[in-house]
Amino acid sequence: MKKAYVAGEWVETGQEMAVINPFSGEVVDSVAVCGPAEIDQALSQAVASQAAIRRLAPYQRAMALARVRDGIEAQKEQFVRTLSQENGKTLAESRLEVTRSIATFDIAVGEATRIQGEAYDLGINALAVGRQALVRRHPIGVVSAIAPFNFPMNLAIHKIAPAMACGCPVVLKPASKTPLTALMLAELIQESGWPLGAFSVLPCDRVAGQLLVTDERIKLLSFTGSPEVGWKMKREAGKKKVVLELGGNAGLIVDRDVRDWDWLIARAVMGAFYQCGQVCISVQRIFLHQDIVGEFRARFKAATEALRSGDPLDAQTTLGPVIDRANRERLQSWIQEALDQGAELVSGNTVIPMGQGNNLTATILEEVHPGCRVTADEAFGPVVTLTSVESMEEAFQRANDSRFGLQCGIFTNDFDTVMRAFDVLEVGGVIHNDVPSFRVDSMPYGGVKDSGLGREGVKYAMDDMLENRVLVYRSL
Repeated sequence: MKKAYVAGEWVETGQEMAVINPFSGEVVDSVAVCGPAEIDQALSQAVASQAAIRRLAPYQRAMALARVRDGIEAQKEQFVRTLSQENGKTLAESRLEVTRSIATFDIAVGEATRIQGEAYDLGINALAVGRQALVRRHPIGVVSAIAPFNFPMNLAIHKIAPAMACGCPVVLKPASKTPLTALMLAELIQESGWPLGAFSVLPCDRVAGQLLVTDERIKLLSFTGSPEVGWKMKREAGKKKVVLELGGNAGLIVDRDVRDWDWLIARAVMGAFYQCGQVCISVQRIFLHQDIVGEFRARFKAATEALRSGDPLDAQTTLGPVIDRANRERLQSWIQEALDQGAELVSGNTVIPMGQGNNLTATILEEVHPGCRVTADEAFGPVVTLTSVESMEEAFQRANDSRFGLQCGIFTNDFDTVMRAFDVLEVGGVIHNDVPSFRVDSMPYGGVKDSGLGREGVKYAMDDMLENRVLVYRSL
């Protein structure tokens, strides 16, 4: 059993929960479960640690971040295997997440030394002549980080690394299904030179975890997860700042001027079925110009059916399981709802009877009624819909016909169409000649509408973790 990491100490709590492999159903490990006492201790020590953090020069914060980065690199394959065991990712998918985790810490190393303020003359009128403004950016205080199961390592790091770069203590609640890599990360942070009380990993249930939403000692809540939970947290968070990354049902728009079919299809398959579709910016809705629907469908279907479903620890597997049986059954019910309302099944919708796994074949639907959950809500699984459109304007309208707005991809070779998409698509990011699933860990990432509030990406996450304070100086 792995202990919880509470303010620099490894703690047994008297309660534990099992971590289950989504494919085999076997227990990977168990972890100590924290309650109100451990959470209170973590928050108290986080507040107390701020004095020690303030004594760290920017280069010292950067050095701590660099040690964690290097520690992940040294244990890369151990992290990879643990990710696949707790989450169900294929080995290739886990390897990519660990690589990105290293990159996220590396970005934070640089940003820790680039927190800059400004100075300027306030003499904009006679009343302020002779006064200067000095603006400094100060760490906001304790950050409560609540991470999801789909990227349990890198999305936790997208909260931890910016906070460390700013000089903010962090209390992390990992997803209950995937706490192992977070506890491995705690070991590296413990050895990095970061003040011991300034970081905690608290596996806990939602009842205890509610304290990480409501406690007034927390100055910023950063949550990644479902819209229903996220907006509820915002209502309950009180005066603290809140950042929400809540997912969506991302669109992919394909114009009729396709030049490189191999690139398009390879990226569409990756975007729709990477990590079994359990990605906030997974391709869920594809809008195709009517002139190329037939060719796209045939090529996409063939490439999708070439995916190999199975054990994620088998290097030949290209499509692992969904996280648990409940989500597999939910997806099956959503697909059946669409079929009952007249949708056509292009491919998939088969459970793979391997071991005790939760594998579902990659599924393609066409002619789906827009009110069906598989297109109106976030599927978060290996399901994609195809829709024919007469023009790019119609595609933009259909893509916007959603309560979500995270990212949208568009394949076109017309510059005016690209700029029109950037103007009218109601999303946080437009990705040209690629899928909406594309993300670089330094870019601003986040959505509009029900997709969230605020932005991730190290530099942009830091903006929410810093507050401006001004000194007005008057010489006599």
